[in-house]
Amino acid sequence: MSENNLKEVWNLALDQIEKEYKEKGKEIEFKLWFKMTYLEDNIQTIKVSVPSEFMWKQMISKGIINTVKNTIKNLMGLSDLDISPVINDTPIAEEKSEPLQKKEIIKENSVSKEKNESEKTISQIKRKRPENTTLDPEFNFETFIPGEGSTGKFAYNVAMAIADNPGKKQNPLLLYGGVGLGKTHLMQAIGNRILENGEEKLKICYIQAESFLNDFTQSLLNKNSDKFKNKYRNLDVLLLDDIHFLQNKTGIQEELFYTFEALHKKNAQMVFTCDRPLREIQNMAERLVSRLGSGMCIDLLPPNYENRRAILLKKLETKNKSLPMEIVDFIAQTVETNVRDLGAALDKVLGYAEFIDNNMTLEIAQSLLSDLYSSPAIGNISIENILKVVADNYQISVSDLKGKKRDKKYSFPRFIATYIAREITEYSFTEIGNELGGRDHSSIMHAYEKINERIQTDSSFKSKIKVMIDEIKKFKN
Repeated sequence: MSENNLKEVWNLALDQIEKEYKEKGKEIEFKLWFKMTYLEDNIQTIKVSVPSEFMWKQMISKGIINTVKNTIKNLMGLSDLDISPVINDTPIAEEKSEPLQKKEIIKENSVSKEKNESEKTISQIKRKRPENTTLDPEFNFETFIPGEGSTGKFAYNVAMAIADNPGKKQNPLLLYGGVGLGKTHLMQAIGNRILENGEEKLKICYIQAESFLNDFTQSLLNKNSDKFKNKYRNLDVLLLDDIHFLQNKTGIQEELFYTFEALHKKNAQMVFTCDRPLREIQNMAERLVSRLGSGMCIDLLPPNYENRRAILLKKLETKNKSLPMEIVDFIAQTVETNVRDLGAALDKVLGYAEFIDNNMTLEIAQSLLSDLYSSPAIGNISIENILKVVADNYQISVSDLKGKKRDKKYSFPRFIATYIAREITEYSFTEIGNELGGRDHSSIMHAYEKINERIQTDSSFKSKIKVMIDEIKKFKN
């Protein structure tokens, strides 16, 4: 090999390709797929380092390598050019001929190199992490893949801007949408990015609304409400997750209002998440709704096919695992709900491959995930739709289900709606109770247990519940 004759043209070609991707709004895709490092060349062949054999194969299948080749050939006027991959400084072809023991060492080194970049980011955050923070270092911008749609990219870009300039842009930020769409991930990525940028001296707090309420309640019981106020009203960054949990709770809503006012006055950054638009939260103080929605409000939508595919490939790369592309495509086509369900499906397939049978085929994957594609997606079902279907089945109204009537004609369907809501959504008993007319946690739990007990002993009733669940999955307003 000669000494870097094509290094400059390599860099020029990559810069040109990156510019083209940026112009098309595909900057994230460029960062994901052009993970190659120039090593050396001999005019006809460029030797590059890649993080894994899996990644190299994906680059070939997606036409990434051909794109780079053609760009360089056009810049240099070459008729022929080859790009040779190196994994951990060992060419793929050479690796295959190495003895087993050496191959295992190479594989371990490859895994270490592949994880190095993301682990570096995580370790940087951990080093700067305040002792009591609840931020998860794995929720960062490097592991978040924004959707192909304008909304997903917009949310990602806004979150990045906020993280780089907390309190100065788009304050407050409200992210809302169904479960598993990345609201918490993006929110925590903001906090982690602020730490990564060396702002560890800032007072950053990530907390779920339920914990926020519990903290407030405890301060009242201990008669130290001033301590609670000092803790939250003196923050530099407040990341409050799942604010819909605070509906019907006037005391904590009032406290959050005054906390908001105090933080806004000192230009502290605030980020909130919610599972629905603010106006759809029942019994939320109007002035609080006005404050929470006074900044940027972004609706996170379920990922499209291309984005789901990219997410799966990113997860495989992070786990240093590989699957046939037909299986990746199958999962991306099948799981249309949210990122959480997508990850669960992938883990199910990988778990089978690791512990049962390494020879994973499309047929096996289809069998493993048959429960996901044999019925419509259920990732973002609303309780309102559950109530409509149950009410129709029992020939009563939704208002009857939410009402106070205790006749069996109304209470039994109400129990069923409770059970189904708990089974096929991620709403807590408290949240289900709020949707069912403000019923308390213990009443909702009792209703769930009653239906669950009957299902265990009555097969015909179990079948009836299954039919209703299938109907709910297909329900459209």
